[in-house]
Amino acid sequence: MGKSARAQNARLVELRAQQAKAERRSKLMIAGATVGVVAIVVIALVIAALQGGTDVTGQSSTALDQATFAKVTSVPAASLDTVGAGASDNPPKTIDAPALTKDGKPRVLYVGAEYCPYCATERWPLVVALSRFGTWNNLSASFSAPAPEVNPNTATVSFHGATYSSQYVSFTGYETSTNKQTNGQWGKLDTLEGEDLALFQKFNAPPYVQSSGAIPWINFGGTSIQAGASYNSAVILNKTQAEIATALADPTTDIAKGVNGAANVLTAQICKSTNQQPTAVCTAPGVVAAAAKLQ
Repeated sequence: MGKSARAQNARLVELRAQQAKAERRSKLMIAGATVGVVAIVVIALVIAALQGGTDVTGQSSTALDQATFAKVTSVPAASLDTVGAGASDNPPKTIDAPALTKDGKPRVLYVGAEYCPYCATERWPLVVALSRFGTWNNLSASFSAPAPEVNPNTATVSFHGATYSSQYVSFTGYETSTNKQTNGQWGKLDTLEGEDLALFQKFNAPPYVQSSGAIPWINFGGTSIQAGASYNSAVILNKTQAEIATALADPTTDIAKGVNGAANVLTAQICKSTNQQPTAVCTAPGVVAAAAKLQ
């Protein structure tokens, strides 16, 4: 082979080596870019998670079965009287404010949300108490939000879509959010607005309550308020609506001591607004005993 041919072959080998090196560099750049894109996506997901951009799917509400409805709206008077104040705590507190009425009757105003476990806890005694003054319709079976919320999936009823009628007292219940969360936001349900929103904002803040915006929040006739649950939620955890309602008839159960005790306290508070009417309810031994808890 001549000198010129050897030079050409050497040059060809050099060019191929340079081409292979360039191809390797190109592949590394593509791989690096891919890793960079993946890293950006991962970082974005982490940031979204830290900002609460999560989805939570709570159990959907269903019609409350008639047997459970009957048990929770007609708790035996003997059970209520035996329990008295029971294991209730956090009673309503008196406030200095104008009377809250509707259609000439004292009004009970409730603000809560379906995801809220303490709202789930408090609805039971509120339903029992108000059942002594009037009639419920269209209560649905509901649950608080699942984990990671505290007291996940607490069985309860919902006031969304429910109606209440009474010759003694008026009731308005707001469930402001569902138990389902999308991108970190609870689904909207009932809209709190106007005078009710103004009452909630004014009397659900210090010095009337310990922390602003707490739910459940209840206003009894404008003269007293309650924020938070009024008995220990632990007694109803992992129970079904039917199990909770059935236990109310037995005053020896922890559920009856908690729910019925709180119901008697709430009844005593409502009786203060109705001028102790109806007499048979407001003078019942369990209500009289529970009235000592009022502040």
